[in-house]
Amino acid sequence: MCGIVGYSGPQSAATPLIEGLRRLEYRGYDSAGIALGTPGKLFIEKKAGKLSNLEGSLDTSLPVVHSGIGHTRWATHGGPTDRNAHPHVDNDGKLAVIHNGIIENYSELRKELEARGHKFSSETDTESVAHLLSDLRKKHNGDLSAAMREAVKALRGSFTLLAIHGDAPEVVVGVRRNSPLVVGLGKGENFMASDVAAFIDYTKRAIELGQDEVVTMTPDSVLITDLDGKVIKPAEYLISWDASAAQKGGFTHFMLKEIFEQPKAVADTLIGRLSDNKQIVLDELRMSADEIRALKKITVIACGTAYHAGMVAKYAIEKWAKIPVDVEIASEFRYRDPIIDTSTLIIAISQSGETMDTLMAVRHAKAAGGRVLAICNTNSSTIPRESDAVLYTHAGPEIGVASTKAFTAQVTVLTLMAASLARKKGKLNESKFRSLLSSMEAIPSKVQLVLDCF
Repeated sequence: MCGIVGYSGPQSAATPLIEGLRRLEYRGYDSAGIALGTPGKLFIEKKAGKLSNLEGSLDTSLPVVHSGIGHTRWATHGGPTDRNAHPHVDNDGKLAVIHNGIIENYSELRKELEARGHKFSSETDTESVAHLLSDLRKKHNGDLSAAMREAVKALRGSFTLLAIHGDAPEVVVGVRRNSPLVVGLGKGENFMASDVAAFIDYTKRAIELGQDEVVTMTPDSVLITDLDGKVIKPAEYLISWDASAAQKGGFTHFMLKEIFEQPKAVADTLIGRLSDNKQIVLDELRMSADEIRALKKITVIACGTAYHAGMVAKYAIEKWAKIPVDVEIASEFRYRDPIIDTSTLIIAISQSGETMDTLMAVRHAKAAGGRVLAICNTNSSTIPRESDAVLYTHAGPEIGVASTKAFTAQVTVLTLMAASLARKKGKLNESKFRSLLSSMEAIPSKVQLVLDCF
C-alpha cells in the first residue's frame, strides 16, 4: 500500500516528509518522491527504488521551504520508474498530486484532458487527477479546495489524494474515499498521512477523515468539509502509543518484536474489562440484556488473519453461549444475499478498520438493517465509525505484515465477548464463568512464560 505524507508549518518541510516516509516503509513500495511548496513552480524530486535513492538525489541545494507532500508507491498503472513515481504535476509544474488507490475512470479522463491540450508524461492513473485539478482550480479562481471537491465528484474508484499548488504553497489539500487519511494536529504546524506512524514524533493529536471529506491544511488551521462545501467538525482523538512503538526496539525485524509484545497486547486488551468482583465489563457492546437474550444468530465477517480469529470466536460462542455462528470471508458476504434480521448480530473484525472488503460487507449489512459490532485495533477508523458499536483491542501499532499480537488481541476480546454473552443468556453457571475469568487473567503471564523459553 502506498504511503502518503503532507506537511505545513515552520520546519524545513523536507525533514518531516522524509522522516514520515521512512516511518511508512514497512508498507512496501517501489519508488518515492516529494513536492516542496516553493512559490511558483514547485520543487519536485522522485526516484524509483528505495527511499535512500530519493535521499541521495536531494543535495545541499535543496530549497528550505515550509510545506510539501511526500509519497512511497507500489506500482499499479505503469511500471516502477522515475517517470511513473509520485508526485505528478500539471503542465505548468505548479500543481502536484500524490495518490493512494485506483482511479477507475482515468482512461476516459485522460482522453478528455488530452483533447483539451494537456500533455501527459507518465503511464499512471494519478496524472489525470493533476491535470483535472489544474483546470478546475482555474475555474474556481485559484481555490484548490473547491477544485478538489468538484474533481472528486467526477472520479470513480478508491483513493486518497493530496495536492499542493505553487501560488499558495502553504496550503495542502487532501481527500479520501475508501482509503485512509489522518490529520495530525501540531502546535503551529499540521500533518496529513495515510498512517499516524508518519507524524507520531511530532504530535499525538489526530483526526481521522470520513468518507468523501476534504481537508484544507495550513500551519495554523485545519478545515474539513463535505463535497458540497459544508463544514464538518469531526472528533479529535489522542494516539495512545509513542514513536518507540513504531521502531524495532533492538529486535531484528518488526514481526519478531510484535511476537514478544503479545503479553502486553493481551493484558492491555483485558484492562478495564475484568472487574474486581469477577465480572466482564463490555459496556461498548451497547446491547441490553433483553437484546442479547433475543440473539438467534451471529455472523462474523473478516479477511485474512482476522477471519481465523473469527473461527476461534465461533468455537467459543457456540460452545458457551449456544448461539449459532457463521464465519464469512468478507469479500463474498454481500454477493450471496445473506439473511439479516433484528435477531442477527454482525461482527466485523479488522485490525486497521480500513479493510476494504470488510467495510463493503459492513455497509451491506447496515443497509439490510443489521446490527454491526466492530472488533478493531485502530481508533476512529472507518469500520468502527460506520458500525453500531466497537470493541477496541489495544495491541498498539502493527507494522509486521504477518499478524501476531493483533490476532492474539482479537481472540482475547472475542473470548471475553463469548463468555459475557453466555453468562447473560444463562448458559454458563457461576462456577464455570469464574473459572473462565481466572484463566483469562492468567493468559499474559503464560504467554510470557512461553516467550521466555526463546
